[in-house]
Amino acid sequence: MFPIRDHNPSGRTPFVTMALIAINVIVFLSYFTAMDDFQLSRFFQTWGLIPARVISGDGLETAITSMFLHGGWMHLAGNMLFLWIYGDNLEEEMGHFGFLIFYLAAGLAAAGLQTFSDTGSMIPMVGASGAIAGVMGGYLLLFPKAKVDVLFIFVVFFRIFAIPAWIVLGLWFGIQIFSGIVTPTDAGGVAYWAHAGGFIGGVLLTLPVWLRRGAAGYWRETAGHPPHPETDFKASRSNIPLVPRRRLP
Repeated sequence: MFPIRDHNPSGRTPFVTMALIAINVIVFLSYFTAMDDFQLSRFFQTWGLIPARVISGDGLETAITSMFLHGGWMHLAGNMLFLWIYGDNLEEEMGHFGFLIFYLAAGLAAAGLQTFSDTGSMIPMVGASGAIAGVMGGYLLLFPKAKVDVLFIFVVFFRIFAIPAWIVLGLWFGIQIFSGIVTPTDAGGVAYWAHAGGFIGGVLLTLPVWLRRGAAGYWRETAGHPPHPETDFKASRSNIPLVPRRRLP
């Protein structure tokens, strides 16, 4: 089960979303292809977020630098795909500069919850997923019934289903909470509490936009769908996950 695109076209070019993707890719290539495992470990120890270090008042800048580091190709690809799917619509609603501030603030919320979930941890946290979780939380608040195409792989064949965003994103958030509860905080691996913190931060940071739109009245007016016609993708095994655009009036 893997989201590959949404049916929610944006009316403006998402310059900040594209710039964030480009920066993440360039930063990743600059170190991952040039270092051996020992050098990578030292690099992550320096620029990744280490909760115990931050609690002591050292390395506060890593709350930002860690957002632009990734541990491998799949880590990078998955995060950038999610940012590409959901980021353009939030950027359209918030404006370019507003979305940039939102993205960084959601990343800081993710770093904060991850840090306080285990203040003594010496394991470095890296990845944009906390900030992108914030984008997902904001998307859920504004477009709960937008259709999201999800790829299901059944052993030797696959199929794409269009599922409402509240199910896709709500299920994802629930998995993060459950996994954070059952996984020891010193186990390493996925930073579930960073994902949860970013998602919650994203919802809270999007509240002003939602309130300006009319709050619950906005949901009633749109029935939870985007306030413009949704893209209708024809089912096909060869569809490429693109972010659709709509023409401005």
